[in-house]
Amino acid sequence: MKRDEQTVDFTENYPRFTPEMKKTHTILVPDMLPWHFDLLIHVMRREGYRVDVLHNEGREVIDEGLKHVHNDTCFPALCVIGQYLNALKSGKYDPDKTAVLITQSGGGCRASNYVPLIRKALRAEFPHVPVLSLNFSGLEKGNGLELNLGFLLRLGYSIFYGDLIMSCFNQTKPYENNEGDSAKARVKCVEEIKKALDGGKYKKLKRHVNFILETFAAVPVTRRKKVKVGIVGEIYVKYSPLGNSHLEDFLLKEDCEPVVPALMDFILYCVINNVNDARLYGKNRKSALVFRYVYHYLYGKQKKIIALTKKHGVYEPLHDFEHLRRCADKVINQGVKMGEGWLIPAEMAALAETGTDNIVCAQPFGCLPNHIAGKGAIRVLKELYKNENIVPVDYDPSATKVNQENRIKLMLATARENLGM
Repeated sequence: MKRDEQTVDFTENYPRFTPEMKKTHTILVPDMLPWHFDLLIHVMRREGYRVDVLHNEGREVIDEGLKHVHNDTCFPALCVIGQYLNALKSGKYDPDKTAVLITQSGGGCRASNYVPLIRKALRAEFPHVPVLSLNFSGLEKGNGLELNLGFLLRLGYSIFYGDLIMSCFNQTKPYENNEGDSAKARVKCVEEIKKALDGGKYKKLKRHVNFILETFAAVPVTRRKKVKVGIVGEIYVKYSPLGNSHLEDFLLKEDCEPVVPALMDFILYCVINNVNDARLYGKNRKSALVFRYVYHYLYGKQKKIIALTKKHGVYEPLHDFEHLRRCADKVINQGVKMGEGWLIPAEMAALAETGTDNIVCAQPFGCLPNHIAGKGAIRVLKELYKNENIVPVDYDPSATKVNQENRIKLMLATARENLGM
Protein backbone atom coordinates (compact mmCIF):
# COMPACT_ATOMS: atom_id res chain seq x y z
CA MET A 1 0.00 0.00 0.00
CA LYS A 2 1.32 3.43 -0.89
CA ARG A 3 1.98 5.94 1.86
CA ASP A 4 -0.80 8.32 0.76
CA GLU A 5 -3.28 5.42 0.68
CA GLN A 6 -2.58 4.31 4.23
CA THR A 7 -5.04 5.06 6.99
CA VAL A 8 -4.20 5.48 10.63
CA ASP A 9 -6.50 4.50 13.49
CA PHE A 10 -5.83 7.19 16.09
CA THR A 11 -7.63 5.40 18.89
CA GLU A 12 -4.92 2.73 19.15
CA ASN A 13 -2.85 2.47 15.98
CA TYR A 14 -1.43 5.95 15.98
CA PRO A 15 2.12 6.35 14.62
CA ARG A 16 4.66 5.24 17.22
CA PHE A 17 8.30 6.11 17.70
CA THR A 18 10.21 2.84 17.40
CA PRO A 19 13.79 2.17 18.55
CA GLU A 20 14.90 2.07 14.91
CA MET A 21 13.73 5.67 14.44
CA LYS A 22 16.33 6.85 16.93
CA LYS A 23 18.92 6.79 14.12
CA THR A 24 16.73 8.16 11.34
CA HIS A 25 14.29 10.68 12.86
CA THR A 26 14.80 14.24 14.02
CA ILE A 27 12.82 14.99 17.19
CA LEU A 28 11.33 18.50 17.41
CA VAL A 29 11.08 20.10 20.86
CA PRO A 30 9.09 23.31 21.57
CA ASP A 31 11.08 26.26 22.88
CA MET A 32 9.88 26.06 26.47
CA LEU A 33 13.05 26.25 28.57
CA PRO A 34 15.58 28.69 27.07
CA TRP A 35 17.81 28.48 30.16
CA HIS A 36 17.87 24.70 30.44
CA PHE A 37 17.53 23.25 26.96
CA ASP A 38 21.18 23.86 26.02
CA LEU A 39 22.07 21.24 28.62
CA LEU A 40 19.01 18.98 28.44
CA ILE A 41 19.22 18.65 24.65
CA HIS A 42 22.95 17.96 24.94
CA VAL A 43 22.12 15.03 27.26
CA MET A 44 19.57 13.69 24.78
CA ARG A 45 22.06 13.89 21.93
CA ARG A 46 24.57 11.99 24.03
CA GLU A 47 21.97 9.22 24.28
CA GLY A 48 21.84 9.04 20.48
CA TYR A 49 18.72 11.12 19.81
CA ARG A 50 18.68 13.66 16.99
CA VAL A 51 16.98 16.68 18.53
CA ASP A 52 16.15 20.21 17.35
CA VAL A 53 14.71 22.93 19.58
CA LEU A 54 12.20 25.07 17.70
CA HIS A 55 12.72 28.82 17.81
CA ASN A 56 10.08 29.76 15.24
CA GLU A 57 7.63 32.33 16.57
CA GLY A 58 5.44 35.22 15.48
CA ARG A 59 1.80 35.57 14.61
CA GLU A 60 2.00 32.82 11.98
CA VAL A 61 2.86 30.27 14.69
CA ILE A 62 -0.13 31.32 16.82
CA ASP A 63 -2.43 31.28 13.79
CA GLU A 64 -1.22 27.79 12.88
CA GLY A 65 -2.13 26.65 16.37
CA LEU A 66 -5.56 28.28 16.15
CA LYS A 67 -6.27 26.42 12.91
CA HIS A 68 -5.70 23.03 14.50
CA VAL A 69 -6.74 23.44 18.15
CA HIS A 70 -10.16 24.18 19.59
CA ASN A 71 -10.20 27.82 20.71
CA ASP A 72 -11.19 26.78 24.22
CA THR A 73 -7.94 24.84 24.69
CA CYS A 74 -5.22 26.32 26.87
CA PHE A 75 -2.77 28.78 25.32
CA PRO A 76 0.41 26.68 25.91
CA ALA A 77 -1.07 23.80 23.88
CA LEU A 78 -1.89 26.21 21.08
CA CYS A 79 1.69 27.60 21.08
CA VAL A 80 3.32 24.17 21.11
CA ILE A 81 1.14 22.75 18.35
CA GLY A 82 1.57 25.92 16.31
CA GLN A 83 5.36 25.61 16.54
CA TYR A 84 5.28 21.97 15.45
CA LEU A 85 3.06 22.53 12.42
CA ASN A 86 4.79 25.73 11.37
CA ALA A 87 8.15 23.94 11.49
CA LEU A 88 6.89 20.91 9.58
CA LYS A 89 5.50 23.20 6.86
CA SER A 90 8.72 25.19 6.60
CA GLY A 91 10.44 22.62 4.38
CA LYS A 92 13.35 22.32 6.81
CA TYR A 93 12.27 18.86 8.00
CA ASP A 94 11.26 15.70 6.17
CA PRO A 95 7.90 14.69 7.72
CA ASP A 96 8.71 11.02 7.02
CA LYS A 97 11.78 11.32 9.25
CA THR A 98 10.51 13.65 11.95
CA ALA A 99 8.93 13.13 15.36
CA VAL A 100 7.79 15.58 18.04
CA LEU A 101 8.38 15.47 21.80
CA ILE A 102 6.29 16.85 24.65
CA THR A 103 6.60 16.60 28.43
CA GLN A 104 3.65 15.51 30.59
CA SER A 105 3.31 16.03 34.32
CA GLY A 106 0.48 13.52 34.72
CA GLY A 107 -1.64 15.85 36.84
CA GLY A 108 -5.24 16.92 36.44
CA CYS A 109 -4.61 19.86 34.09
CA ARG A 110 -4.94 19.80 30.31
CA ALA A 111 -1.19 19.36 29.84
CA SER A 112 -1.75 15.69 30.61
CA ASN A 113 -3.87 15.55 27.44
CA TYR A 114 -1.38 17.28 25.16
CA VAL A 115 -0.39 14.05 23.38
CA PRO A 116 -3.87 13.27 21.97
CA LEU A 117 -4.31 16.97 21.16
CA ILE A 118 -1.04 16.98 19.22
CA ARG A 119 -1.90 13.74 17.44
CA LYS A 120 -5.26 15.14 16.38
CA ALA A 121 -3.62 18.30 15.04
CA LEU A 122 -0.91 16.38 13.16
CA ARG A 123 -3.50 14.01 11.71
CA ALA A 124 -4.85 16.78 9.48
CA GLU A 125 -1.61 17.30 7.54
CA PHE A 126 1.18 15.08 8.88
CA PRO A 127 -0.51 11.86 10.01
CA HIS A 128 2.69 9.79 10.02
CA VAL A 129 4.66 11.99 12.45
CA PRO A 130 4.92 10.17 15.81
CA VAL A 131 4.56 11.93 19.16
CA LEU A 132 6.91 11.10 22.04
CA SER A 133 6.08 11.73 25.66
CA LEU A 134 8.61 12.53 28.38
CA ASN A 135 6.85 11.75 31.65
CA PHE A 136 7.45 9.96 34.93
CA SER A 137 3.85 9.12 35.77
CA GLY A 138 3.22 6.10 33.56
CA LEU A 139 1.49 8.00 30.75
CA GLU A 140 2.04 6.91 27.14
CA LYS A 141 3.87 3.70 27.98
CA GLY A 142 5.89 2.35 25.09
CA ASN A 143 5.84 5.64 23.23
CA GLY A 144 8.39 7.70 25.07
CA LEU A 145 12.12 8.08 25.48
CA GLU A 146 14.19 5.13 26.63
CA LEU A 147 15.06 6.26 30.15
CA ASN A 148 17.81 4.72 32.22
CA LEU A 149 19.33 5.82 35.53
CA GLY A 150 22.35 7.53 33.95
CA PHE A 151 20.11 9.43 31.53
CA LEU A 152 17.83 10.56 34.36
CA LEU A 153 20.72 11.65 36.56
CA ARG A 154 22.23 13.73 33.76
CA LEU A 155 18.85 15.36 33.13
CA GLY A 156 18.45 16.12 36.85
CA TYR A 157 21.90 17.65 37.27
CA SER A 158 21.41 19.64 34.05
CA ILE A 159 18.31 21.22 35.60
CA PHE A 160 20.23 22.12 38.77
CA TYR A 161 23.04 23.75 36.77
CA GLY A 162 20.60 25.44 34.39
CA ASP A 163 18.73 26.95 37.34
CA LEU A 164 21.95 28.35 38.81
CA ILE A 165 23.13 29.78 35.48
CA MET A 166 19.72 31.44 35.00
CA SER A 167 19.79 32.93 38.50
CA CYS A 168 23.36 34.24 38.25
CA PHE A 169 22.76 35.70 34.80
CA ASN A 170 19.66 37.57 35.93
CA GLN A 171 21.52 38.93 38.96
CA THR A 172 24.44 40.07 36.78
CA LYS A 173 23.02 41.22 33.44
CA PRO A 174 21.18 44.36 34.71
CA TYR A 175 24.37 45.65 36.36
CA GLU A 176 27.10 44.71 33.85
CA ASN A 177 29.53 47.47 32.85
CA ASN A 178 30.18 46.04 29.38
CA GLU A 179 27.28 44.94 27.22
CA GLY A 180 27.46 41.22 26.49
CA ASP A 181 29.77 40.15 29.32
CA SER A 182 26.98 38.27 31.12
CA ALA A 183 26.05 36.44 27.93
CA LYS A 184 29.67 35.36 27.47
CA ALA A 185 29.75 34.10 31.06
CA ARG A 186 26.61 32.10 30.37
CA VAL A 187 28.14 30.45 27.30
CA LYS A 188 31.32 29.67 29.23
CA CYS A 189 29.35 27.98 32.01
CA VAL A 190 27.18 25.97 29.62
CA GLU A 191 30.22 24.68 27.76
CA GLU A 192 31.91 23.71 31.03
CA ILE A 193 28.87 21.72 32.16
CA LYS A 194 28.62 20.02 28.75
CA LYS A 195 32.22 18.83 29.15
CA ALA A 196 31.36 17.51 32.61
CA LEU A 197 28.32 15.67 31.22
CA ASP A 198 30.45 14.11 28.48
CA GLY A 199 33.26 13.18 30.86
CA GLY A 200 31.04 11.69 33.54
CA LYS A 201 32.06 14.33 36.09
CA TYR A 202 28.70 16.11 36.26
CA LYS A 203 28.06 14.92 39.85
CA LYS A 204 30.96 17.00 41.22
CA LEU A 205 28.47 19.56 42.49
CA LYS A 206 30.84 21.72 44.53
CA ARG A 207 33.30 22.12 41.67
CA HIS A 208 30.72 23.08 39.06
CA VAL A 209 28.60 25.30 41.32
CA ASN A 210 31.69 27.27 42.34
CA PHE A 211 32.77 27.50 38.70
CA ILE A 212 29.42 29.04 37.74
CA LEU A 213 29.42 31.44 40.70
CA GLU A 214 32.99 32.58 40.10
CA THR A 215 32.51 32.95 36.34
CA PHE A 216 29.61 35.35 36.79
CA ALA A 217 31.25 37.11 39.75
CA ALA A 218 34.17 37.94 37.47
CA VAL A 219 31.91 40.07 35.24
CA PRO A 220 32.56 43.78 35.99
CA VAL A 221 29.37 45.30 37.41
CA THR A 222 28.13 48.45 39.07
CA ARG A 223 25.55 47.61 41.70
CA ARG A 224 22.79 50.18 41.97
CA LYS A 225 19.18 50.24 43.08
CA LYS A 226 16.88 48.53 40.59
CA VAL A 227 13.36 47.16 40.71
CA LYS A 228 13.38 43.39 41.20
CA VAL A 229 10.47 41.62 39.49
CA GLY A 230 9.56 38.01 40.16
CA ILE A 231 7.97 35.88 37.45
CA VAL A 232 5.57 33.14 38.56
CA GLY A 233 2.67 31.28 36.98
CA GLU A 234 1.92 28.34 34.73
CA ILE A 235 5.10 26.44 33.87
CA TYR A 236 5.08 27.12 30.10
CA VAL A 237 4.38 30.85 30.14
CA LYS A 238 6.74 31.33 33.09
CA TYR A 239 9.73 30.27 30.98
CA SER A 240 8.84 30.22 27.28
CA PRO A 241 9.64 33.41 25.32
CA LEU A 242 6.89 32.54 22.84
CA GLY A 243 4.37 32.00 25.63
CA ASN A 244 5.18 35.13 27.66
CA SER A 245 6.03 37.58 24.86
CA HIS A 246 9.72 37.65 25.86
CA LEU A 247 8.92 38.82 29.37
CA GLU A 248 12.46 38.57 30.74
CA ASP A 249 13.85 40.63 27.85
CA PHE A 250 11.15 43.25 28.41
CA LEU A 251 11.98 43.56 32.11
CA LEU A 252 15.67 43.95 31.31
CA LYS A 253 14.84 46.73 28.83
CA GLU A 254 12.82 48.41 31.57
CA ASP A 255 15.99 48.47 33.71
CA CYS A 256 14.69 45.80 36.10
CA GLU A 257 16.20 42.65 37.55
CA PRO A 258 14.09 39.59 36.65
CA VAL A 259 13.81 36.97 39.38
CA VAL A 260 12.72 33.61 37.97
CA PRO A 261 12.14 30.66 40.34
CA ALA A 262 14.00 27.43 39.69
CA LEU A 263 12.68 24.75 37.36
CA MET A 264 13.77 22.18 39.94
CA ASP A 265 11.12 23.62 42.28
CA PHE A 266 8.46 22.42 39.83
CA ILE A 267 10.11 18.98 39.66
CA LEU A 268 10.15 18.76 43.46
CA TYR A 269 6.54 19.97 43.53
CA CYS A 270 5.49 17.11 41.24
CA VAL A 271 7.45 14.58 43.30
CA ILE A 272 6.19 15.68 46.71
CA ASN A 273 2.60 15.76 45.45
CA ASN A 274 2.82 11.99 45.00
CA VAL A 275 3.97 11.69 48.61
CA ASN A 276 1.15 14.00 49.73
CA ASP A 277 -1.39 11.88 47.82
CA ALA A 278 -0.56 8.94 50.06
CA ARG A 279 -0.63 11.06 53.21
CA LEU A 280 -3.78 13.04 52.44
CA TYR A 281 -5.81 10.65 50.33
CA GLY A 282 -4.34 7.20 50.97
CA LYS A 283 -3.37 6.81 47.30
CA ASN A 284 -0.47 4.73 45.95
CA ARG A 285 1.26 4.18 49.27
CA LYS A 286 3.89 1.85 47.80
CA SER A 287 4.95 4.19 44.99
CA ALA A 288 4.96 7.05 47.50
CA LEU A 289 7.96 5.40 49.19
CA VAL A 290 9.91 5.65 45.93
CA PHE A 291 8.87 9.27 45.41
CA ARG A 292 9.89 10.06 48.99
CA TYR A 293 13.39 8.70 48.30
CA VAL A 294 13.64 10.69 45.04
CA TYR A 295 12.50 13.81 46.86
CA HIS A 296 15.11 13.51 49.60
CA TYR A 297 17.84 12.89 47.02
CA LEU A 298 16.95 15.93 44.91
CA TYR A 299 16.26 18.17 47.90
CA GLY A 300 19.63 17.23 49.39
CA LYS A 301 21.37 18.41 46.22
CA GLN A 302 19.35 21.63 46.23
CA LYS A 303 20.36 22.35 49.84
CA LYS A 304 24.02 21.86 48.93
CA ILE A 305 23.77 24.33 46.03
CA ILE A 306 22.06 26.88 48.32
CA ALA A 307 24.78 26.43 50.97
CA LEU A 308 27.55 26.89 48.38
CA THR A 309 25.85 30.01 47.02
CA LYS A 310 25.53 31.50 50.50
CA LYS A 311 29.17 30.70 51.27
CA HIS A 312 30.28 32.37 48.03
CA GLY A 313 28.42 35.47 49.17
CA VAL A 314 27.83 37.35 45.91
CA TYR A 315 24.47 36.03 44.73
CA GLU A 316 21.09 35.56 46.33
CA PRO A 317 20.50 31.78 46.49
CA LEU A 318 17.54 30.05 44.91
CA HIS A 319 14.59 29.24 47.17
CA ASP A 320 14.81 26.32 49.58
CA PHE A 321 11.93 24.01 48.63
CA GLU A 322 11.01 23.19 52.22
CA HIS A 323 10.72 26.92 52.82
CA LEU A 324 8.41 27.09 49.80
CA ARG A 325 6.22 24.44 51.38
CA ARG A 326 6.03 26.42 54.61
CA CYS A 327 5.12 29.52 52.59
CA ALA A 328 2.35 27.57 50.87
CA ASP A 329 0.91 26.51 54.22
CA LYS A 330 0.33 30.18 55.06
CA VAL A 331 -1.91 30.61 52.03
CA ILE A 332 -3.32 27.35 50.71
CA ASN A 333 -3.41 23.62 51.45
CA GLN A 334 -0.82 21.43 49.73
CA GLY A 335 -3.64 19.20 48.59
CA VAL A 336 -4.45 21.88 45.96
CA LYS A 337 -2.22 20.50 43.23
CA MET A 338 -4.00 20.88 39.89
CA GLY A 339 -1.67 22.56 37.43
CA GLU A 340 0.98 24.42 39.42
CA GLY A 341 -1.49 24.63 42.33
CA TRP A 342 0.01 25.59 45.67
CA LEU A 343 3.44 26.24 44.12
CA ILE A 344 2.34 29.60 42.66
CA PRO A 345 1.26 31.30 45.93
CA ALA A 346 4.25 29.64 47.64
CA GLU A 347 6.64 31.27 45.16
CA MET A 348 4.93 34.64 45.52
CA ALA A 349 5.24 34.46 49.30
CA ALA A 350 8.88 33.35 49.16
CA LEU A 351 9.71 36.17 46.74
CA ALA A 352 8.19 38.71 49.12
CA GLU A 353 10.18 37.28 52.03
CA THR A 354 13.46 37.62 50.10
CA GLY A 355 12.99 41.22 48.99
CA THR A 356 11.16 40.79 45.69
CA ASP A 357 7.81 42.47 46.32
CA ASN A 358 6.97 43.08 42.66
CA ILE A 359 5.61 40.06 40.83
CA VAL A 360 4.18 39.23 37.42
CA CYS A 361 1.79 36.30 37.71
CA ALA A 362 1.67 34.89 34.17
CA GLN A 363 -1.69 33.26 33.45
CA PRO A 364 -2.40 31.56 30.11
CA PHE A 365 -5.88 31.46 28.67
CA GLY A 366 -7.73 28.27 29.55
CA CYS A 367 -5.59 27.36 32.55
CA LEU A 368 -8.28 27.37 35.25
CA PRO A 369 -6.16 25.75 38.01
CA ASN A 370 -3.57 28.51 37.72
CA HIS A 371 -6.15 31.29 37.66
CA ILE A 372 -7.63 29.88 40.86
CA ALA A 373 -4.40 29.11 42.73
CA GLY A 374 -2.56 32.14 41.35
CA LYS A 375 -4.91 35.05 40.87
CA GLY A 376 -7.27 33.69 43.53
CA ALA A 377 -4.57 33.82 46.22
CA ILE A 378 -3.49 37.43 45.64
CA ARG A 379 -5.80 38.98 48.25
CA VAL A 380 -4.48 36.68 51.00
CA LEU A 381 -0.89 37.32 49.94
CA LYS A 382 -1.37 41.08 50.09
CA GLU A 383 -2.80 40.74 53.59
CA LEU A 384 0.28 38.76 54.64
CA TYR A 385 2.82 40.97 52.85
CA LYS A 386 1.73 44.61 52.89
CA ASN A 387 4.21 45.78 50.25
CA GLU A 388 3.58 42.99 47.76
CA ASN A 389 2.85 44.45 44.33
CA ILE A 390 1.35 41.71 42.13
CA VAL A 391 0.00 42.04 38.60
CA PRO A 392 -1.70 39.05 36.94
CA VAL A 393 -1.11 39.14 33.19
CA ASP A 394 -3.18 37.06 30.76
CA TYR A 395 -1.45 35.42 27.81
CA ASP A 396 -3.79 34.27 25.06
CA PRO A 397 -4.17 34.45 21.25
CA SER A 398 -6.16 37.69 21.37
CA ALA A 399 -4.00 39.54 23.92
CA THR A 400 -1.68 42.12 22.39
CA LYS A 401 1.90 42.50 23.55
CA VAL A 402 1.29 46.24 24.02
CA ASN A 403 -1.56 45.66 26.49
CA GLN A 404 0.46 43.07 28.39
CA GLU A 405 3.45 45.41 28.65
CA ASN A 406 1.28 48.36 29.65
CA ARG A 407 -0.11 46.38 32.59
CA ILE A 408 3.41 45.56 33.69
CA LYS A 409 4.52 49.19 33.27
CA LEU A 410 1.77 50.29 35.66
CA MET A 411 3.06 47.78 38.20
CA LEU A 412 6.62 49.07 37.66
CA ALA A 413 5.49 52.68 38.21
CA THR A 414 4.17 51.67 41.62
CA ALA A 415 7.37 49.71 42.32
CA ARG A 416 9.60 52.69 41.51
CA GLU A 417 7.47 54.96 43.66
CA ASN A 418 7.79 52.53 46.57
CA LEU A 419 11.57 52.50 46.13
CA GLY A 420 11.73 56.29 45.94
CA MET A 421 13.20 56.20 42.45
